[in-house]
Amino acid sequence: MSATILAGRRFRPASLLRLSQAVTLSGGWRRRAIAFAAGFAGPLAMAPCDLSFALLIPLVTAVWLLDGAADIGRSPHAALLASMRAAAVDGWWLGFGYFVAGLWWIGDAFLVEADRFAWALPLGILGLPALLAVFTALGFAIARLLWLPGPARVLALAVGLGLAEWLRGHLFTGFPWNLWGMAFGSNLVLAQAASLVGIYGLTLIAIAVFSAPATLVDGDTKRASWSPTVAALLVLAALALWGVGRLTFGTDPDYFAGIKLRIMQPNLSQDAKFHPEYRDAILARYVALSDRSTSPQTAGLADVTHLIWPESAFPFILARDPQALAQIGAALPARTTLITGAARIALPGSDPRASSAVSNAVQVVASGGTILDSSDKVHLVPFGEYLPFSTLLTRIGLRQFVSIPGGFEAGSRRKALSVPGLPLVSPLVCYEAIFSGEVMPQIWPPGSDKRPGLLLNVTNDGWFGRYVGPHQHFAQARLRSIEEGLPLVRAANTGISAIVDPYGRVLGELPVGVDGVLDGKLPARLEPTLFARYGNLPAFGIFLLMLSILVVARFRL
Repeated sequence: MSATILAGRRFRPASLLRLSQAVTLSGGWRRRAIAFAAGFAGPLAMAPCDLSFALLIPLVTAVWLLDGAADIGRSPHAALLASMRAAAVDGWWLGFGYFVAGLWWIGDAFLVEADRFAWALPLGILGLPALLAVFTALGFAIARLLWLPGPARVLALAVGLGLAEWLRGHLFTGFPWNLWGMAFGSNLVLAQAASLVGIYGLTLIAIAVFSAPATLVDGDTKRASWSPTVAALLVLAALALWGVGRLTFGTDPDYFAGIKLRIMQPNLSQDAKFHPEYRDAILARYVALSDRSTSPQTAGLADVTHLIWPESAFPFILARDPQALAQIGAALPARTTLITGAARIALPGSDPRASSAVSNAVQVVASGGTILDSSDKVHLVPFGEYLPFSTLLTRIGLRQFVSIPGGFEAGSRRKALSVPGLPLVSPLVCYEAIFSGEVMPQIWPPGSDKRPGLLLNVTNDGWFGRYVGPHQHFAQARLRSIEEGLPLVRAANTGISAIVDPYGRVLGELPVGVDGVLDGKLPARLEPTLFARYGNLPAFGIFLLMLSILVVARFRL
């Protein structure tokens, strides 16, 4: 054995080298099992576990799988196509493991009305991950197209998988749940970088950083082996320093004088939420719980200026129920305004484009029972509020979970809410809070005086179970607050309800599975962040930088 080879092996950790070779040279079902298991470990980096470094497992494995996807026994063109197909298969299995482990809680929604939907449980916990894994397969194929020997291949993975994640968040209405960058987004210090580059920028950085240790088995010198990992650690240190500095030395938000918020979390079971026979009991519970005294110094609603109820608050159309409005109006003190989720149907002649379809809305109700303003949900939940490919899927017996005659209708644009005593409100219904860059009303141009003063997320996370889904949802909603530099007020039926400042710090919360009220003040907004001003342009700049490095590296070969 030559001295060069011996020297090279001296700088490669032997156990890591054996592991990389086992992954790279694997084949058949063993290879697919490795990819699936690596992906399955990925969600440990997300809420509620928040073990950011767990992302090393899928991403380091991804590099080694892509290394082994080469096909050198054909012409260059045929070899490239064959290697991209092999990479796509590896990517699909890794993505399938990732989404099965991260989204298994969706199965809870199929058990709310088990007599109707339990038969379709496998479609939820396996079918959706199988579809989402197509994006991971695409990312692997693109990465293999750009693949180079040496450290640059880490950037090829970041470019390919990062682009695939952006497509996952936008195509077919988008489903950007648990983007890879949430490994940083769930850590308050590292998440501060979202104010600069947003979740898609964090995703590009996370992929590059957590895949870099795969190169420890490269090179014939210690410098060649360790350089990418050292660079990754420096990037992590820079993110941490920025986060600590922003949290420590940034301008602390003031609080709006004269505003006292009260969030009511009823913790109602899903099987009661949509049955009209529970109408009176639900309304009575909401009113009684909202007026609960939490201490000798807290006299119910007497000093509350704004009461917030969650999504899907009533099993009826609030605007068409004068008795319910009168009951709510009588319960509200003169200076208290209610903001609540409610189903809405446009009144005849009030909206020229309105149909008989129902909108999932946020409505503002004044003392006395008058509805002052409404804003409709723009992003409807697939299978929950509408059935994609309905012609095909209804033939096999699938229906949307919330059955509304005429179906739900999406709002044409995000509309700001005008609420007496509050700055302009940007309402987000349920999972609308996971769409980075899409949480602001369309009337808002950067720097305008019409910029909202808060994000308001009303949601019914009872569909998500109690253990994983609500925590993932809250982490993503909190990241929108950091991106935009706006406080977040969140009312969830079963939790997590919270008040979050513009840095993502939780000022108060009600945990999952409890009923109660949360009182708090409203933090003021920050000046528009870089992300608030320019959206995904900084992330696109990172993408172009990585792509440019790959192009230069290819020409140097």
